[in-house]
Amino acid sequence: MLSVGHVPERTTSSDNLTVNDTFLAIINPAAGGGRCSQRVEQALNRLRTAGILLETVETSAAAEATQIARNGYRRGYRKFLAVGGDGTSYEIVNGLFPDSLDATKASPDAVPTLGFLPLGTGNSFLRDFEDVSSRTGGLEHAMQALEAKRSSPCDVFRVTHKAGTIYYTNLLSMGFAADVAMLRHRRFQGLGQFGYLLSIFLCLARLNRRPFPVRFDDQQEFDARPCLFLTFNNSKFTGGTMMIAPDAVTDDGLIEYVRWGPIGRLGLIRNLTTLYDGTHTRHPLAERHAVRRVEFQLPSPVDVMVDGEVATLQCESIDVIPSALRVVV
Repeated sequence: MLSVGHVPERTTSSDNLTVNDTFLAIINPAAGGGRCSQRVEQALNRLRTAGILLETVETSAAAEATQIARNGYRRGYRKFLAVGGDGTSYEIVNGLFPDSLDATKASPDAVPTLGFLPLGTGNSFLRDFEDVSSRTGGLEHAMQALEAKRSSPCDVFRVTHKAGTIYYTNLLSMGFAADVAMLRHRRFQGLGQFGYLLSIFLCLARLNRRPFPVRFDDQQEFDARPCLFLTFNNSKFTGGTMMIAPDAVTDDGLIEYVRWGPIGRLGLIRNLTTLYDGTHTRHPLAERHAVRRVEFQLPSPVDVMVDGEVATLQCESIDVIPSALRVVV
């Protein structure tokens, strides 16, 4: 395994085919509470036995996977393997864009491919592609997809905010879910699942329903009605098994926008289970739209959850980059 943060140099032009066929596996050994470091070698050995070419790099700090992926792409790598959780793949995507957009204009072969070894805590994105009846979900599904060389086009969402730009493939959420994630991150990160449940309880107790002024496509007015949450989705699942956007499709060029209005505490508790089967979108206070562009009129930065990570951003817009990535699923 290569040293932490080091990306192999690009080979000579005669060896470009080898470089382009090699997956740069970016490993977050801390993912899954450290379980990733215990399981990764066995998984990588299985892939090598199947004939998959791999170079490996470990991260040692937050956001390091972004720089590793960026350097790797610039040095000729076009296939990447996210070894960890949702946060690892999110960081890699932000390393691949926007560089790959400029390169793709010159050559369709420049479109990057992203595979997954889900060894982290949260692995929501892959659930859109799993056959639940086969009971081979998670890591086994991802391994089989890599071995079979299955890949599909995937849209990438671009968020422009006051301080810059980020990219994602799963979802961005504002409101209740982001509040829970941020509270856990700030105060209960070391408590595992108990910290998550405690954050839900505290956010339920104070239930902050507020407006996030937003409009989409050709709307003239911003919708500033108070709500429990807004989500802007490329895929169906979040939090592992929560089907927040049951109608989302990862390659349709559309943002699946889900809004849940100012439901009360008792109503939310009664309807919590519907967030796991997607039937919450039938609630009288809920609505969904498939849109091409979203604009915000936020007076100040707000907490957001994006692909399992938390940030505080003053978002200005979200738009779709159709089929900008291939995912091994």
